[in-house]
Amino acid sequence: MQVKKVATYVAVAFVVFYLFTRPAEAATAVNGVLDGIMNGADQLATFFSQVVT
Repeated sequence: MQVKKVATYVAVAFVVFYLFTRPAEAATAVNGVLDGIMNGADQLATFFSQVVT
């Protein structure tokens, strides 16, 4: 259990470090993740609308 907590702290520290040292790249990465989520949501909506009709 302790290893999981340490790994979480290390991951959070890395994200914060990345945000402060490379903010443009971090913003691009977040936009890519959000675009992927939106694309997935659109695909699910298309799937369910085809199932219902």
